[in-house]
Amino acid sequence: MSDSLTSRHLDSCDFYYRPVSHAKNYDIVIVGGGIVGLSTARELIMRHPSLKLAVLEKEKALACHQSGNNSGVIHAGIYYTPGSLKAKLCVQGVDLVYKYCDDNDIPYKKCGKLIVATTAEEVPRLEGLLGRGQQNGVRDLRIMGPDGIREIEPNCRGLKAIHSPHTGIVDYGRVARSYGENFQRLGGDVLTEFEVSEFRLTSKSIGDLSHPVTVANKQGQTVQGRYVLTCGGLQADRLAEKSGCEREPRIVPFRGDYLLLKPEKSSMINGNIYPVPDPRFPFLGFHFTPRMDGSVWLGPNAVLAFKREGYQLTDFSLTDFIDAVRFRGLRKLAMKHLTFGMREMYEAFSLSASVKKLQKFVPSLTVDDVIRGPSGVRAQALDHDGNLVDDFVFDGGQGDLGSRLLHVRNAPSPAATSSLAIAKMIADEVHKRFQL
Repeated sequence: MSDSLTSRHLDSCDFYYRPVSHAKNYDIVIVGGGIVGLSTARELIMRHPSLKLAVLEKEKALACHQSGNNSGVIHAGIYYTPGSLKAKLCVQGVDLVYKYCDDNDIPYKKCGKLIVATTAEEVPRLEGLLGRGQQNGVRDLRIMGPDGIREIEPNCRGLKAIHSPHTGIVDYGRVARSYGENFQRLGGDVLTEFEVSEFRLTSKSIGDLSHPVTVANKQGQTVQGRYVLTCGGLQADRLAEKSGCEREPRIVPFRGDYLLLKPEKSSMINGNIYPVPDPRFPFLGFHFTPRMDGSVWLGPNAVLAFKREGYQLTDFSLTDFIDAVRFRGLRKLAMKHLTFGMREMYEAFSLSASVKKLQKFVPSLTVDDVIRGPSGVRAQALDHDGNLVDDFVFDGGQGDLGSRLLHVRNAPSPAATSSLAIAKMIADEVHKRFQL
């Protein structure tokens, strides 16, 4: 759960409120005020300054879910298959996001990352990761032994580690809202508290047929557009279904729970400390993540969330729960990884079990050093056979309506790091599909 997770109340976000009292006409309507939707809106309006664009967001503010609820790591691009789109976008995106932060006075820290092998079995996989990162063009990677590990992280122990000096941390909620501010300054509209309930062809009796797509919310308010782009994150499959698309790939929400180092213990960790990924399991595993506010997060686990936008352990939505467990793909995933899933559930409730996993890297860590921290929800796309969808998925729909919609159905991690590179790719797709 790399680019996900922090629980934050909506009223702590900056507000961008513009009431919709009557139909408005736009050339392109972007549904979703998260980091991918906002970066793409900004890219589109920079490329097409004469067009009228709007972003619709269902919350009172921007970036209130995955984009504002994440661990804040700026990834360098080590893990991803060489030549893959994820690898290319991440390596491009990391330079773009650092430059954007410099240009827009957004603070960040290049605190680096160690990927640590703690057993002999992990060392060949670690060395494979080094080669993968170098093939991807990640700069200045080096491998080191126990002495080198202690030099960077005095409290960390391991047999070997990769050091990535250009991995960093940032507040992605702030980055996303800055994209929104840029978009507005360039002439775009941001309409909040607009939860899309329907896409339909514009009726001749009530609308402007030069803007043939009507986007409606539950209150009966409407916006009309020539074209619509959706970047729905946790709601991506449901938005796509509203224009006649299949539900698959289905979004299944996974919650991750973090621990926090107590403030007086935060000096134990200098930068990010990550495990060597285990190919037997679908998620990365526990890691140490420093934050811009000086705190240090430990985790996360990965368990099925019983509510798509539920950030507390006890949050529950009957609709979301039934929707998830009825899906064949989730049941197949659960059966493939039953032991892993049961262990993750146990660790969600057991502080000592979580700390034991972390002691592999920092043996001096104790239960007394940590407290329970925030949680967040990751939108994981699954196919019918229970496979994690690990690439970008675009969709439209059927007939005249579908030809004017483009759904970004999956923008996999590290979407926040790659957001500006992803925006360029999506803008290219918009240009190609809609012949702008």
